Amino acid sequence: MTEAITEYRNENTKDIDLLSTIDMVRKMNEEDQIVAKVVGDEAPNIANAIDIIAKSFLKGGRLFYFGAGTSGRLGILDASECPPTFSVDPSMVQGIIAGGPKAILQAAEGAEDNFDEGKKDANILTDKDVCVVISASGNPKYLLGVLEKADEIGAATIAITCNSKGKIAEEAGHVICAEVGPEVIAGSSRLKAGTAQKMILNMLSTGSMIKIGKTYENFMIDLKAVNEKLKDRAIRIVSQIAGVTNSEALASLLKCDWEIKTAIVMNQLKVDTEEARLELRKHGGVLRKIINTQTV
Repeated sequence: MTEAITEYRNENTKDIDLLSTIDMVRKMNEEDQIVAKVVGDEAPNIANAIDIIAKSFLKGGRLFYFGAGTSGRLGILDASECPPTFSVDPSMVQGIIAGGPKAILQAAEGAEDNFDEGKKDANILTDKDVCVVISASGNPKYLLGVLEKADEIGAATIAITCNSKGKIAEEAGHVICAEVGPEVIAGSSRLKAGTAQKMILNMLSTGSMIKIGKTYENFMIDLKAVNEKLKDRAIRIVSQIAGVTNSEALASLLKCDWEIKTAIVMNQLKVDTEEARLELRKHGGVLRKIINTQTV
């Protein structure tokens, strides 16, 4: 079997165990600076993936991340942050890791070699969903099982990898390949590869949520105000978008159970809570459509 690029030895860090601590840190930082450039080069493929996901959401589809080890944990992290950030149901974006929930906290290295378990885990997919498989090397048999099942079901497939010669790059319908090069420590793909994957996942979830109206400008208008920090943020958002005082913003938020978009519409249209919610439903929950209508 051909050695994956993620296993190559980094010529720039051969002496890392002899360096002073500060020089070791600087050497790692130098390598990390490669990541943003490589991810940026994949912008067209990332953008296409965002459009695929957003279209799926608008049709009632869901987004699933599948991965093993670090890649699986990063998928779970991104999925778990969507409900509090965008007020979506937890079922809308889900992360699944090879080896099951116990593999989140404790390594289950052999799980990535299980093709049948991948195919079994992918039974959760429907033809409306998007299946994203994540792997630095691009070769886990678990993910090949996931992709086979996804193809059988008719789900859209996207591969995020750091190895253009990896098998998932051959099997997925759409590929995002950030070849960050050999790691600081040979084979430790939780480093540059993991950073690249995290950056890409940030873009996929955030970008697709923006596309379906979960933000207004760069405001987080669908956040769940469940603590004091987030309630303060909600007040500021309503105040700035609706052009009212903080006191007026708070008063409207208290009337609508801290629904930011509802409070904004209440202030913009001078309507009560139920009328504001009805207006949002009429426009698919997209605040931009309501505000644009009012300013034309």
